[in-house]
Amino acid sequence: MSKKVTDINYKSRGMRIGLLLFLVILAYIVVAIFNYFNQKHIESYQVKVGSLSTNNIYKGVALREEFIVRATSSGYVNYFARESERVGVGSLVYTLDELGKVSEYLSNNDNESNLTNKDLSELKTDILSFVNNFSPQDFSLVYDFKYNVQGTVLKLSNANILRDIEQINRSSANSVNFNYSPKSGYVVYSVDGYEDLSLNDMTHELTDYKTYETEGKKKQLISNNLIGEGDPAYKLATSEDWSIVIEVDEDKAQALLEEEYIKVKFLKNQNISWGKVSVYTNEAQETFVMLTFNNSLLSFCTDRFIDIELILKEDNGLKVPNSSIVEKEFFIIPKEYITKGGNSNTPGVLRQIYLEDGSQSTEFVNTTIYNETETEYYIDDITLRMGDVLIAPESNQSLTLSAGMKGTLIGVYNINKGYADFKQIQKLYENEEYSIIKPNLAYGLSAYDYIVLDASTVKDDELIYD
Repeated sequence: MSKKVTDINYKSRGMRIGLLLFLVILAYIVVAIFNYFNQKHIESYQVKVGSLSTNNIYKGVALREEFIVRATSSGYVNYFARESERVGVGSLVYTLDELGKVSEYLSNNDNESNLTNKDLSELKTDILSFVNNFSPQDFSLVYDFKYNVQGTVLKLSNANILRDIEQINRSSANSVNFNYSPKSGYVVYSVDGYEDLSLNDMTHELTDYKTYETEGKKKQLISNNLIGEGDPAYKLATSEDWSIVIEVDEDKAQALLEEEYIKVKFLKNQNISWGKVSVYTNEAQETFVMLTFNNSLLSFCTDRFIDIELILKEDNGLKVPNSSIVEKEFFIIPKEYITKGGNSNTPGVLRQIYLEDGSQSTEFVNTTIYNETETEYYIDDITLRMGDVLIAPESNQSLTLSAGMKGTLIGVYNINKGYADFKQIQKLYENEEYSIIKPNLAYGLSAYDYIVLDASTVKDDELIYD
């Protein structure tokens, strides 16, 4: 009987110990879970060397020296110079048929205007070039291409009837007028009101392709159409010097201006050229960059809007998220007020204090230096206050801290040491998500440092828990 009681007591004690251990473990888990959900969790980011993928593709406005040639009388126009062809002074460009005899002749002699193999080859080249560069987003260009092909075919066909113009004139009292180019240049059969624009005329609306398209600013000049006296007959691009204007923000404009010349890829034909940079900001604070070229006009003399890519040098640096970047305020004091404290090399300042007996003295205050210029230091404003009087250790000159002695730095919070330690940064360039900052900056970051991913979640010197 005694042995059974002993066994029961032993089992009972074992159950109580087991239950106690279970309750202790359960309490520990509950406390851990509570602390986890009530403790601030700081997400970190490791700084690495990298570069940004920036969008440097723009649709720019082409500005050229353009001379509009107007009709001297009314009649049906027929073109004999191919669009984008360079003509010299005195070259035949078009005829003006007051009675429509040339149009009548063309309609009655379609089978006699045969295109040569060379003519067909030119048309094939134009068609393939358009197909290879066509984008559904620019569907309206299909109509421009249609007019270009029609003009080319008519020009090539009309060349075959020049020998018969004299006969037409004799039978119609010289109703067909020959019109020759007054200047040398590239022939363009369209007008849009942009012919006299310069960089200083630019506005956002003028660089907006959608507005240009929806308002129908481009007027195509088509062979066999009836035009009136004084109407545009065609225009000439008269100089090899021409420009493309793009709208950018002020920082981008200044960065491009510093380069002076920018390498530009034309997306239409993938050709590359160098453009000289000019910048203009209008009264509405819209900023425009003009890239000037002295070649390639032949390829683009008929285009008002041109897609380009700026090929810029990519500077590698330290890559940090924009969410990590914060602006912080500091005192800016002359370097002569910084000293070393006691036997340590810790930087600090001597602050004037008053003892109990009313006499003046100084105390050493540790400070952290965050940046420096040739004559000044940026020091933390946590341990110092406005109104504090600092004493220069060498000259005993005094300096009273005031709001006018404050400045700001941009930086991130480094957490390598387990607390939020501000480190200044200097941006090289940025996109919507990341910034590339200058490496090896004094008082700055190094590769593989850990920083706070979201700077708004911490305060200065706050302890960071894993």
